[in-house]
Amino acid sequence: MLQKTASTDSQSQQKVVSGAELFVKSLERENVEVIFGYPGGAVLPIYDAIYDTKIRHVLPRHEQGGIHAAEGYARVTGKPGVVIVTSGPGATNVVTGIADAMMDSLPMVIFTGQVGTSLIGSDAFQEADVLGITTPITKHNYQIRNIEDIPRIIKEAFYIASTGRPGPVLIDIPKDIATGKIEYNDVDEEVNLPGYQPTLQPNYLQIRKLTEAVSSAKKPVILAGAGVLHSKATEELKKYVEQQKIPVVHTLLGLGGFPADNELFIGLGGMHGCYAANMAMYEADLLINIGARFDDRLTGNLEHFAPNATVAHIDIDPAEIGKNVSTDIPVVADAKEALKQLFDQDGKPPVHQEWMNKINNWKKEYPYFYKEDSEYLKPQKVFELIYEKTNGEAIVVTDVGQHQMWAAQFYRFNKADKWVTSGGLGTMGFGLPASIGAQIASPDETVVMISGDGGFQMCLQELQIISEHKLPIKMVIINNQSLGMVRQWQELFYEERYSHSLIPGQPNFIKLAEAYGIKGYTITTSEEADKILNEVLHNNEPVLLDFRVEPKECVYPMIAAGKGLHEMVGVKPND
Repeated sequence: MLQKTASTDSQSQQKVVSGAELFVKSLERENVEVIFGYPGGAVLPIYDAIYDTKIRHVLPRHEQGGIHAAEGYARVTGKPGVVIVTSGPGATNVVTGIADAMMDSLPMVIFTGQVGTSLIGSDAFQEADVLGITTPITKHNYQIRNIEDIPRIIKEAFYIASTGRPGPVLIDIPKDIATGKIEYNDVDEEVNLPGYQPTLQPNYLQIRKLTEAVSSAKKPVILAGAGVLHSKATEELKKYVEQQKIPVVHTLLGLGGFPADNELFIGLGGMHGCYAANMAMYEADLLINIGARFDDRLTGNLEHFAPNATVAHIDIDPAEIGKNVSTDIPVVADAKEALKQLFDQDGKPPVHQEWMNKINNWKKEYPYFYKEDSEYLKPQKVFELIYEKTNGEAIVVTDVGQHQMWAAQFYRFNKADKWVTSGGLGTMGFGLPASIGAQIASPDETVVMISGDGGFQMCLQELQIISEHKLPIKMVIINNQSLGMVRQWQELFYEERYSHSLIPGQPNFIKLAEAYGIKGYTITTSEEADKILNEVLHNNEPVLLDFRVEPKECVYPMIAAGKGLHEMVGVKPND
C-alpha cells in the first residue's frame, strides 16, 4: 500500500492523464535516468508518452541485449536497471536476463506490455502468461488491473528491487490500462509493505557469539561475496579485516570487495580459484561467510568443504543461511551493519601468525601460472597486459567461459564495482550488451569487454548501439576457435571427443566491426598485443580486438566435479 499526502496546491494541479502518461510520471518520480527498451504493439501507448520525456532511452537490437545492458548499468551504479518490452515474444526474450539478474542479485524493474484485460487468457495475438513464466525468477511481479494502481505499484517495485537482497521485479501492463484515463493528483507517496521488512540490523547475541569464535580461532578465514558490494560495505570489511588480521577469500562475484593488493587477501576461491584460497577454506577452523551463496562452483564436494570449521554466515537473505552448508552462527543482517557491530566489539584479536605464514607460503609456492611454450599467443598474457596498461582501473565486463576465469585470475581488482560478469546463471552473450550498460553508467571510465569468439556472436547485433551512441568500449575477443570451456571439459572428461565444440570458419570479426563503423585489429603475438593495447586503451572511441590465442589452452588450477577443495589439479606446471 501507499500512503498519500496531497500537496498544498493539489487541486490546481489535477488534470486528466492516460495510464501511459501516469507511467512516465512515476518513472520520473523514481529519478530514472535510462530506459533500455524495445517498442511493440502492446506498449505503443507507453512509447507515445515516452516521446515527451527527458529520460534517456536506449534501443537495443534485441530484447535480450537490452536486459543485459540494464544489468550492466545496475551492477555498476547499484540503481535499478529499467527495461520496457512488448507482450508475448518481447516478454519471453528477456526471461534469460531476468533469471540472470535473480541469480546475481541485481536490482531491476522490468515492464512488459500485455494484451487488453478483456483478452487475457484467450490466447490473443502476442499474449503470454508472463506472470506464470517469471514467478520463479523474480523477487516479485505484478499485473496492473486498475489504472489508479500505477503509481503505487511502480513505487513498490523500485523499493522491492533495491532493498534487502536486490533482485528483479516485473510489472505487466495491459494495453487498455495504458490507454485509460484518470484524474492525476500530484502526491507524495510512501511505501507501506507490512509483509516485506528486510532485517538490516544483526541480532546482538549472534554478533557476540561470532566475536567469541574469532577470538578463539587459530585458522580463521573470511569468505567475501557479492553481498559486500551490494551493501556498499567494502570500507567496513577492510577495517574489520585489518583490525582482526583475518585473511580474505573472494567468490567470483565478490571480486573487488576487498583490495587484491592487500597482504590479507588470499585470492579467488572455488573451481578455478587459487590453491592458497581453497586450501585455506579446507583447513580453516572458522569460516565467516559474508554475503555469499555457498554455490557448488565455490564449495566443490560439500563433504570436503571446510570440514573442520565452525561456519558463520552473514546474509540479508535468511533463505541462504543453512541452504547448502550447515551453519553454526547464523547472522541475518545487512553486511555493512553486521561489520560495523563486529568492529565495535571488544573481542581480543586472535594471534595466528603461523596460519598466515602457511597461507603466504601457499601463495608463493602455488601461484597462477602458464607456459609460454607455443607458437600461439597465450590468453593469460593478454589479461596481464590489459591489467598492466589500465593500471587495474578499468571496469572489466566479461562473457562466460574460459576468458571469464582468466580475467578473474589475472586481473587484480582493488576497487569495488569494477567487475561485471554473469556468475550464477553463466549466460553466454552477456558480455557485449552488459558493457554497454556499464559504459552508459560510467561514461568517463575505461570499459573493457572481454568475450570468447562463441559468446560474442550471441549478441553481436548490439555493436550498433556502441556505434550509434559512440560508446568508447574496448572489446576484446579471446579467439580460440572453439567453445573453450566446453572443449576443455571434453578434453579432460570425454576422451577428447570434441562433439560440436570446435567452431572453425569464424566470421571476420574485423570486417564485422567495420560494418558497424568500429575499428578493429587482429592480434597474434605478444608484441602486437603490447603495441596495439598501448594505442587503443585510452582513446575515446570504440575498438574491437581479435586476439588469436592458443586454441588448446586450458584454465588451471581446477577442481573437477565431485571433488573437494583439496583435490585441485593443475596447481603446478608439471601437474
